[in-house]
Amino acid sequence: MSVSNRGLLLFAFFTLPVWGAEQVLQLTPQNTSVYWTLTDPLHTVRGTFRIQPGTIHFDTETGKAGGSVTVDVKSGESGSNARDSRMHENVLESQKYPEAVFRPDRVEGKINPEGTSQLTLHGTLKIHGAEHEITMNAQTKMVAGKPEADLAFDIPYVAWGMKDPSNFLLRVGKTVRVNIRTKPDVLPAGQ
Repeated sequence: MSVSNRGLLLFAFFTLPVWGAEQVLQLTPQNTSVYWTLTDPLHTVRGTFRIQPGTIHFDTETGKAGGSVTVDVKSGESGSNARDSRMHENVLESQKYPEAVFRPDRVEGKINPEGTSQLTLHGTLKIHGAEHEITMNAQTKMVAGKPEADLAFDIPYVAWGMKDPSNFLLRVGKTVRVNIRTKPDVLPAGQ
């Protein structure tokens, strides 16, 4: 076996366990960003939320998933103090519902040890005092031996019981687009 083939084999040996069937990923405020987007006919409002440390575990062979990630709802901001105050007081009611918790229950798709993979993560999102089924589309890849993932999903906040902030001068969309970017830490399976 040539030196280059041995090097490739060693690389595969050390990389495949990271993207094996069973995964335990730790998401922290340092390695995960949550962005939201709300549109109206004239402009788009963008903002962020922070998360609390949490873990997601899943097995792409069986499709089982578990763990939880908590979003600090009170951390939501859009860059406008007046708008953020209205959002927290009237829409999110973040004093009464300070957290949103995602609990995955299954995953669909396979992870490629090289290149980009597409996964679907199903679970429940408890937000504003109620649990809702949710599906997140995830695009994953390995970068310098570490996983990276971009997840996206929509929250139909008005249909889920939150107040519509529209008024006679301003009409906003009834759905918020959420994007999550993470470079999670990989933990040993079973944690």
